[in-house]
Amino acid sequence: MNFTKNILLSLKWILICALIGLLSGSASAFLLVALEWAAQLRTQNIWLIWFLPFGGLLIGLLYHYYGKDVAKGNNLLLEEYKTPKKTIPLKMAPLVLLGTIITHLFGGSAGREGTAVQMGGAISDQFNRIFKLDTTDRKTLIILGISAGFASVFGTPLAGAIFALEVLYCSKISLKSSILSFVVAFFAYYTVEIWGVHHTQYSIPVIPELNLENLLWIIPSSILFGLAAMVFSRSTHFWTSLLKKTISYPPLRPYVGGIIFALIVYPLGASKFMGLGIPTIVEAFSKPSEYYDFLLKILFTGFILGSGFKGGEVTPLFFVGATLGSALSVFIPLPIALLAGMGFVAVFSGATHTPLACTIMGIELFGIESALFIGIACFIAYLASGSIGIYHSQTVKGVKYHLYEKIKTTRLKYF
Repeated sequence: MNFTKNILLSLKWILICALIGLLSGSASAFLLVALEWAAQLRTQNIWLIWFLPFGGLLIGLLYHYYGKDVAKGNNLLLEEYKTPKKTIPLKMAPLVLLGTIITHLFGGSAGREGTAVQMGGAISDQFNRIFKLDTTDRKTLIILGISAGFASVFGTPLAGAIFALEVLYCSKISLKSSILSFVVAFFAYYTVEIWGVHHTQYSIPVIPELNLENLLWIIPSSILFGLAAMVFSRSTHFWTSLLKKTISYPPLRPYVGGIIFALIVYPLGASKFMGLGIPTIVEAFSKPSEYYDFLLKILFTGFILGSGFKGGEVTPLFFVGATLGSALSVFIPLPIALLAGMGFVAVFSGATHTPLACTIMGIELFGIESALFIGIACFIAYLASGSIGIYHSQTVKGVKYHLYEKIKTTRLKYF
């Protein structure tokens, strides 16, 4: 009897994973195609940036009048996981999808991970109503949504599965949730593949020996990656707080932000800071970036997202890390592609407190040969990036938590 019950229960969860993977993967595939279309259209018509304020106003009005309960985005998923209250409204998916396409079409500096994760989370949580699940199983659904969204939008199923578990490290995660996170990640990943949508390919052609000399170069560069992650996280929170205090009517924040962004970026001809910035990321692996590229991307992305535009932070974090690593290649005697690749995932690691997922992502993207360099960079950047990440609702636990608690206690004791 118990054996039959367990079989039926397993089949139920495999079905749920398949459906979430199919729906989330399809949503991500559509997002990727739509953003590619938006990027090409914007590149051919740079003047579209002058419509960014009106696009921002539309996004602001939609969220103010129809999406207040989903405006927290990724933070809502984290909060619902920690203290489940009510099913995440399905409208989160179309709202963030439309907002992201508008942001990218008119040149806003934003990413796509937040959109995919929110769509995945909103889709997966609907199965709570269908299957009448309890609180523990509903938490599993949120993990599955995050995993499916992340894995499908970046083409990294292993990293997606681990990211969903690691970003929710704040409480105990069951073995069942861990296994299902991998299952749904592969369903979502292969769904995108079936749709014929391809992800950007990166490579690190030369991997040097990991000796003492190279290690002494990895450490300071990784600390810089961690500090860049800290500045990025604080920048986004700063602009969000400042604009909330300055402009009381929420829909006007992205409108005013769009005007300021367009007036700065268009005259400077800084089109590489619009949208995802994929061409600049790819170029960073073969040609040294300008020393200020990563700083401007931090500034522009923090301002755009802080204004209320939609998208995500992760691809901009890739931009920041890759261009910083590329620029450091002028001073550090390591291959430029290796430094760019290390920065690519290490800055992301520091900003999201997910060093393990980022290490796995680096291996999936760049190959197992780079694993030691990538892993060291991710964990050092994670420790150096401070206790504040891009998700203000995320609870920081693990090594970093104990390290910063010890530092805080020491300061109180002696000062």
